[in-house]
Amino acid sequence: MHQIEPFYLWRDDYISAEDERSPFYNTEYSEFYFDKQLYNYLIHPQWDAFGSNTLYIKVLFVDYDRSYAIIEMIGEWNDAINNDIMFFKREIIELMMDEGIDKFILIGENVLNFHTSDDSYYEEWFQDVENGWITAINFNEHVIDEFKINNIDYYLNFGGELDALPWRTLKPLQLFKKVEEILTKRLN
Repeated sequence: MHQIEPFYLWRDDYISAEDERSPFYNTEYSEFYFDKQLYNYLIHPQWDAFGSNTLYIKVLFVDYDRSYAIIEMIGEWNDAINNDIMFFKREIIELMMDEGIDKFILIGENVLNFHTSDDSYYEEWFQDVENGWITAINFNEHVIDEFKINNIDYYLNFGGELDALPWRTLKPLQLFKKVEEILTKRLN
């Protein structure tokens, strides 16, 4: 686990710790001191904590002009015990929405499990992004199955091309346009 780094090839385009509008502005990271862990496993120190004991994120890119954010995730998304969605919504998403962000791309290939409690925070988030959207790309099949079983698919867009999107080969704007194109086709 400690070798899984957040995606770093867009650092020439955006660094959340240097963005005055970011929830992680002025965060200092160590390359050597592993200060975060997921259960008994240390994780790379570049991941950001937001109040959950089992889920960590990295804001990879934000475009305030186009109102979108790309967020990579790692760990266990556990709403049943830790209420991760509440912390994520209150500590990260709402701050970003206050800055005009209403389109969210969540990258979840490193999300190991999903445990739900209820969908009220997802519903609230969905309603808050009235003209925007929330999409989940590259989540594992068993996590997607849990999303579906618990009706989270009503609030998050995933499936089809979004489940196997080669996002690392794209620049942030290319990824945004690709996701937007997929979602536009679905709505039409």
